Amino acid sequence: MPHSLVLNLLPQSPIPPQYLTGRHLHALFLTLVSSVDSTLGDRLHDSTADKAFTLSPLQISNTNSPILKGGKGGSKLQYSHQQPIPAGTPCWWRISLLDDTLFGKLTQLWLNLNPNRPWHLGPADLYITSIQGTPQSIQPWANASTYAQLYEEASDRNSSIYLTFSTPTAFRQGQYDTTLPTRESVFNSLLSRWNKYSGIELNHIAFESIFPSFVNIHTEILADSRSKFIGIIGELTYKILGAVEPIQIKQINALADFALYTGVGRKTTMGMGMTRRLYSP
Repeated sequence: MPHSLVLNLLPQSPIPPQYLTGRHLHALFLTLVSSVDSTLGDRLHDSTADKAFTLSPLQISNTNSPILKGGKGGSKLQYSHQQPIPAGTPCWWRISLLDDTLFGKLTQLWLNLNPNRPWHLGPADLYITSIQGTPQSIQPWANASTYAQLYEEASDRNSSIYLTFSTPTAFRQGQYDTTLPTRESVFNSLLSRWNKYSGIELNHIAFESIFPSFVNIHTEILADSRSKFIGIIGELTYKILGAVEPIQIKQINALADFALYTGVGRKTTMGMGMTRRLYSP
């Protein structure tokens, strides 16, 4: 069962920008895991395989933001910081979990959350003030659903799929990255993670029937002391065209709805590839 959890955080001291990278947030997540299961934390740290979680960059809370209101054009989340986040600034951080094993291990952390226990991000102390796990009017990144529900509730008629790429997104092609969100790169990314974690294997996806009909994307460069990552930001609508069976339309729609939890492309455990479906392009 996938969960998309939003942790509301309050820093007690300024967070320097060099500690707001995906690498440091990944380390903070492993610290959270290790606090309730050190063996699992070590296993996640050592694993090089596709991992059953994704992370967002740290966001400064702003209820007036278009992205929180779900409006068109509000696709972009803040994925890099040039200035420190001041002490006392409300922030939020999305963690998605793709299987029940990982969620179950972390249940004790959520149930026994101590708002007075500091967590460390570089030299800064952070308090987790609350956790959202269900949809909110101003926070579309919080949600939960079983895989069976995602599949059962997926439309077998809707032929329009509007995706917003909210943090830089790129795909592996052989030995190199590509930023072009082709139907194969996007939907194969979703399909491989769906088949790995859902227990409801989907086969014979009608990739040849998916065509881009609206494109509003551009590339962004994310650089830190170790590497440079180039990915796309923006919106893209795919149309399902031709004589496509309802079951195949349903499968494509289920994958599109799954994007909220799993993201697409590379480095989703470092804050990249955050993607969700909108229904009002």
